[in-house]
Amino acid sequence: MTTSTMSRRVFSALVAAGALSLSGVCTISMAQQATSQQTLRVSAIPDEAPTELQRKFKPLGAYLEKKLGMKVEFIPVTDYAASVEGLINHKLDMVWFGGFTFVQANVRSKGQIIPLVQREEDEKFQSVFITTKNDIHKLEDLKGKTFTFGSESSTSGHLMPRSYLLAAKINPDTDLKRIAFSGAHDATVAAVAGGKVDAGALNISVWEKLITQNKADTKQVHVFYTTPGYFDYNWSVRADMPVEVQKKISDAFLALNPNDPQEKEILDLQRTKRFIPTKADNYKAIEAAAHNAGLLK
Repeated sequence: MTTSTMSRRVFSALVAAGALSLSGVCTISMAQQATSQQTLRVSAIPDEAPTELQRKFKPLGAYLEKKLGMKVEFIPVTDYAASVEGLINHKLDMVWFGGFTFVQANVRSKGQIIPLVQREEDEKFQSVFITTKNDIHKLEDLKGKTFTFGSESSTSGHLMPRSYLLAAKINPDTDLKRIAFSGAHDATVAAVAGGKVDAGALNISVWEKLITQNKADTKQVHVFYTTPGYFDYNWSVRADMPVEVQKKISDAFLALNPNDPQEKEILDLQRTKRFIPTKADNYKAIEAAAHNAGLLK
């Protein structure tokens, strides 16, 4: 073998090695770029007006971006079912569920949905029944009346109110003159206040917020029944999310400090003083109520 031939072969080997090395660097660079561009896609059940959901999430999203080191995008959904399907089908990464929608998602995914945190209030959440009528004082007085729930998949706007009606021996489908579904808690208040129905049921937190904002006139619309407490809302993710990311998200929520002005704004918008850990077992009673009410097959 001549010296020139050897030189050419050595040169070719060096070029090949360099190409492999460059390929490896490019691969690492692309992986780092993909990681840096990772986005946490977040949504929430549409239990309030879309503009209100966006307003509530904006400072929380900015806070999570800083804590997680990734982009956080809020993706609104059209209805409760879309929030469930979005998480199960990997179109969303984290969702603010009600207790019933969490149960639906967990059942549909065969136990692959993990609730991370809930507000402290969600350990003993409540629904309120409201009316403008002077002849409605208790649940039994609803017989023969018109009534609206919120969304069909709402825990506090449908499932639990229906459960307490059934416990009072009132079948909404046969004992009420007509039932409707407003689609959202604030829409329920509007329907009752506007005389479209005689009464309705909604989330106590939204009711109290509307009163504070002077969007509900208690001289016109009043609460005549408040349910016992039950587990409700939570932030949920899929089980296939990396454990370290799940922990970062949980830690971020648990670290929110009401003594910090910016973080207090986030907590106030979420209508809570703090978040606490939660688990799937907390929602067994909701699942049982859904079965009993014939809402979960």
